Amino acid sequence: MQTLITLPYAPDALAPAVSAQTLSFHHGKHLAAYVNNLNKAIEGTPMEGLSLEELIVKSSAEGLTAVFNNAGQTLNHNMYFMQFSPKPKTAPEGALKEAIDAAFGSLDGFKAAFNAAGASIFGSGWVWLQADGEGKLSIGKYSGADNPVAHGLRPLLTFDVWEHAYYLDWQNRRADYLAALWQITDWSVIEAR
Repeated sequence: MQTLITLPYAPDALAPAVSAQTLSFHHGKHLAAYVNNLNKAIEGTPMEGLSLEELIVKSSAEGLTAVFNNAGQTLNHNMYFMQFSPKPKTAPEGALKEAIDAAFGSLDGFKAAFNAAGASIFGSGWVWLQADGEGKLSIGKYSGADNPVAHGLRPLLTFDVWEHAYYLDWQNRRADYLAALWQITDWSVIEAR
C-alpha cells in the first residue's frame, strides 16, 4: 500500500513560486486523493505490494486505467514535491551537468527548451527531463498521469502543468509559473535520481 509523502519543508517555504495555499490543496487534497484511490484499486490484489514503478508498468501493459492513473499521478507528484527546497542547489554538477550541456548546449538552453515544452502542453500534463538506458537525456511531454516510467525511461525532473498546480498563484500565466519553479528546484535531488 502507498502512503502520502511528508513534505520536507514548511507549507510556506516555497513561496512565492508555490504558495502555502496551493501547496495545501495540491499536496493535501490532490495527491492525497490519488494515493487513497490507488490504495482502493489495489487493495486485496497481488498488486498491493508492488512499487509505484512496478504498478505503472504493469497497469500500462494490462490496460488497468484506474491503477495507472492513480499510480502515475502519485509517482509524478512525489517526484515533483520532493525536488523542491527553500534553499536549493541552483545548478547541476558533474555527470549531469555534462549530459545537459551535451544534449542542450547549456543549463540555460535546457531551461528554455524545458519551459517551452511545458508551456506548449495542451490541457493538463507533465514535462520531464528523462534519460534512456544509456543516460542520454531528452525532454518528454506527457498528458494526464503518463510519465517516463511507462515508456522505459528514467524520470529525473518534472514540472506539473495541471492547472491545480499553479492557478491560485499564477492564474493563466503558465510560462511565469514554469520560470519561477527554477528558483526552488534542488539540483542535488535531480543528480541523485
